[in-house]
Amino acid sequence: MDAIANIPTVAHVIQQAVAPVFLLSGVAGILGVLTSRLGRTVDRFRLLSDLDGAQAEQHYPELQILTRRARWNQWSIIMCTTCALLVCLSIVAMFVSVELAIDLSDAVSLLFVASMLALIGGLLCFLREIALATGILALLKRP
Repeated sequence: MDAIANIPTVAHVIQQAVAPVFLLSGVAGILGVLTSRLGRTVDRFRLLSDLDGAQAEQHYPELQILTRRARWNQWSIIMCTTCALLVCLSIVAMFVSVELAIDLSDAVSLLFVASMLALIGGLLCFLREIALATGILALLKRP
C-alpha cells in the first residue's frame, strides 16, 4: 500500500489513541499523589522509629498503622502502574494492528478492560489507605 494512502488510517488510529493517552495523564496524576503520600508515611515511620523508651511504646500503635498504610499505598501504586502499562500496551496493539493489517481488536479490548480493573483495584487500595489515615486521627487525640 502507498505511504500516502496509509496516512488517513494512521491518523484515525492516533485519534482513537487520544482517549487512552488522557487516561495515562490521569493515572500519572494519581501516581504522583500516591508516591507523595507514601513518602510522608515513610518519613513519619522513620521519625517514630527513632524514639526510644516510653515514647516508643506510646507511639507503637501509630507505627503499626503506618506500616499498614504503607502496604496499602504500595499495592495502590502497583495497581495504578499496572493500569498505565496495560493502557500503553493497548495503544501499541492499536498501532501494530494497523501496521501489520491484522485484527487485534479483541486484544485491545482485553488490555483496556484489564487496565480499568487494575485502576479500580488501585483506587480501592487508595480508599483503604485513606481510611487508615483518617482513622489514626482518633489515636492521635491527646486527652
